[in-house]
Amino acid sequence: MATLPLFPLGTVLMPGARLPLQIFEPRYVRLLHDLIEGQDERSPVFGVVAIREGFEVGEDGVRALHSVGCGALVTQAAVLQDERFLVISEGIDRFRVDAIDESAGTPYTTARITWLTEPDGDPATVTRLAARLRAELTAFAAATDSELGVPDDDRALAYAVPATVSLDLADRQRLLASKDTESRLRLALQLVQRERQFAAALGAVAAPTAPPFTLN
Repeated sequence: MATLPLFPLGTVLMPGARLPLQIFEPRYVRLLHDLIEGQDERSPVFGVVAIREGFEVGEDGVRALHSVGCGALVTQAAVLQDERFLVISEGIDRFRVDAIDESAGTPYTTARITWLTEPDGDPATVTRLAARLRAELTAFAAATDSELGVPDDDRALAYAVPATVSLDLADRQRLLASKDTESRLRLALQLVQRERQFAAALGAVAAPTAPPFTLN
């Protein structure tokens, strides 16, 4: 078990995805300072975890958060003005929130977490599902004039689906929380097929919902 500072958001960060944040709220300015100016050798990593609908983190603690989140590695940080910062981070490994660390003494939320492994499942099934998903994504992009992002790596492919197909928070969270690559590819294939059918029926499609440039 490890501890990790959390940045609860109304979105889901996927491994490999880029997340820009504009930070100005004092507790998150403090989080950024603690990450960058820390005295240990740890990389500047915080946890992004989606807030459950209808909850406020401060009042409801861990119940307000989805149980699986994604670590975010700070790759760029720039001072804007008046204690405002532009931070660019990238999704790395998934984690499970075990408990809020009430003893941390930080103004931001700190949690006790477990980093999750990335099992793939049955190799032959993964290869077959990935091929089908690539074909569906290509067809979806062609039908909707969407930008197509199709990684070569099968594990990365399942995580990259929201870059092409607009998915709501619940669907993104289901992808993130899938137990292995095989399950995630299977779910992603169902979601892309569903969205392609919607697009064909409506003659239009919403643009993919990228992680927001968040004003915290």
